[in-house]
Amino acid sequence: MAMDTQELTSILLPYQAEYVWDQSPVIIYEKSRRIGLSWGEAAASVLDAAASKAAGGMDCWYIGYNKDMAEEFIRDCANWAKSFNEVCDDVSEEIITDEGKDILTYVIRFASGFRIIALSSRPSNLRGKQGRVILDEAAFHDNLDELIKAAFALLIWGGKVRIISTHDGEENPFNLLIKECRAGKKPYKVYRTTFREALSQGLYKRICAMKGLEWTQEKEDAWAQEIYDFYGDGAAEELDVIPSAGGGVYINRMLVERCQHPDSKVVRLEKPDDFVTNPERTRIIDDWLKDTIKPLIDAMPGKRTVFGQDFGRSGDLSVQWLMQQESPTKYHTPFLIELRNIPFDCQEQITFYLLDNVPLFFHGKFDSRGNGQSLAEKAMQRYGESRIDCVMLSRPWYNQFFPKYKAALESKLITVPESEDVVADHRRVILDKGQPKMDDGRDKGSDGKWRHGDTAVAGVLVNAATLEEGEPAAGVNVPKAENSMNTRPSRLQGRTRAGGLFRRAIGYLAPTNKVTLQYFNGSEWIFIGNFRNEQLAWISLGGDNFNYRTINESGQVLTDKSG
Repeated sequence: MAMDTQELTSILLPYQAEYVWDQSPVIIYEKSRRIGLSWGEAAASVLDAAASKAAGGMDCWYIGYNKDMAEEFIRDCANWAKSFNEVCDDVSEEIITDEGKDILTYVIRFASGFRIIALSSRPSNLRGKQGRVILDEAAFHDNLDELIKAAFALLIWGGKVRIISTHDGEENPFNLLIKECRAGKKPYKVYRTTFREALSQGLYKRICAMKGLEWTQEKEDAWAQEIYDFYGDGAAEELDVIPSAGGGVYINRMLVERCQHPDSKVVRLEKPDDFVTNPERTRIIDDWLKDTIKPLIDAMPGKRTVFGQDFGRSGDLSVQWLMQQESPTKYHTPFLIELRNIPFDCQEQITFYLLDNVPLFFHGKFDSRGNGQSLAEKAMQRYGESRIDCVMLSRPWYNQFFPKYKAALESKLITVPESEDVVADHRRVILDKGQPKMDDGRDKGSDGKWRHGDTAVAGVLVNAATLEEGEPAAGVNVPKAENSMNTRPSRLQGRTRAGGLFRRAIGYLAPTNKVTLQYFNGSEWIFIGNFRNEQLAWISLGGDNFNYRTINESGQVLTDKSG
């Protein structure tokens, strides 16, 4: 190695070095964000993968919860390998098949014959794999219990397991595992490092050294305060490593981040207090709409568009969120607008411009509490009761629609902008006594101004708008569905009649019950409709056919696309 043990230890901070050199079979690490532990893990993985078999070398399997985490980790590994002067190939992209699903991986192969494999998404199992397994941000993985069991099976063959995470609630399986270890029920090593502990061991000094900045205690204190302000009331969990009580965050970071799309934009507009008396304000807003919003609307395809708005005037943001239907079950966010300190008449001007000009506007849901009621009512008068819903947000309404919104995020049926502010807003949705609600805390956004979960409220409203099917034609009888709507896919929940292509496929043809289309919701198969033949069944979905199957009158499966 070009770098010896002593030199590596001097580069790492004390808590990183202690972790890297620990050869315990299982290590669980509860940590603060932004302390560089994954960077230290990359060094440890390179040491294991570069070593010969006789020296304890092994493959290393990194499992984060999205592609960005995998890319960042493999870059860190490549940099460490270069520093260690290890002989290895360049990073390559490879596909592994996991129970019928293809997973993109980033791979570095070493002269030892071992590899580092960073997976872009969570595998269903770890059968056939050996070596070191790293579960990064483990608290945010689905079915963590099952993943941990699969990882521990590798210990039989001399592997290692590293479970690293910030917290996501007191009752999360990650925290429950830590409690069992501390109670002596599990024999695994547990580490804990808070943000302030990392600072005391030189975190900010190292950042200054890497950036070529002069360190002073005053600068460190100011930087630390900025970080704590950014996380707001969530700092106890995110930085001080104290899991939140009451069930924790309802919509966690992972759910939002894996639905992020680079083409989804956030547009912001803020005006000073005296703008409300500016006689030119409507002209100024009109110019902004033509210069900023019109090009975005012109770029939208001619597809069904829905709308949701969380209203705010001076204390909170107004957020206007648009989504467009990509398929019967999927919606894409072209852009959302954040308005801060915008007068009531200007908000009305912006709203009506949007809904007058977006393609195929279908339905909008407005926050009708307090000051928002006036705009919601005017929108209903302008566009009609069937297209505008004035929503009085309440615990019962949240309890009905937040689970559907969460299900859409879990199934990646919607896209959201790549914005840390949007992530932070959604972490303001908490579970209280078994029901989702908005908590009372605030976060400092990327612009340095305070937020209160504004995009989360707009998000649940616009997602609820995607579930609308509008009014039937006059004289049409609408029978109630035989199956529970709650078990249907998110896009079909609340549907009481066929719509769009689905209606054309079955509404104009008397069904003969020859072929039945079903959807798998994760636990059972749900009836969707009967068709004359299999071709019509698949046509009704418009190409989005994952998790569907067709069966004949005898119950025999014809085609199964549930993966």
